Amino acid sequence: QVQLVESGGGLVQPGGSLRLSCEASGSTIRTNTMAWYRQAPGMQREWVAYISSGGSPNYAPSVKGRFTITRDNAKNMVYLQMNNLEPGDTAVYYCNLFGFRGVQLYSWGQGTQVTVSS
Repeated sequence: QVQLVESGGGLVQPGGSLRLSCEASGSTIRTNTMAWYRQAPGMQREWVAYISSGGSPNYAPSVKGRFTITRDNAKNMVYLQMNNLEPGDTAVYYCNLFGFRGVQLYSWGQGTQVTVSS
């Protein structure tokens, strides 16, 4: 089975930036959509952004204009550049791969913690 390993989280002040990385080790991602989700304490896991196999990005309204999702197929990596962070962005961030018509392909990894606080 593929391992999904997220990294790059940390503690930042409001208005700061972080760049998250996700490696889909043991896989090739070229034909798949890749996506970021997040889960805050006491909340459901929510979709944040996805990028299609062709490189077209889409974003949840809450992060549009602040976050940028990119992918590097040669490295089996997907990234999430997060700018102008807000306290409401505080959550554990997860990645995953999705196939035809949005079918989730793998179990969730451990995620990476993002905390936005002054």
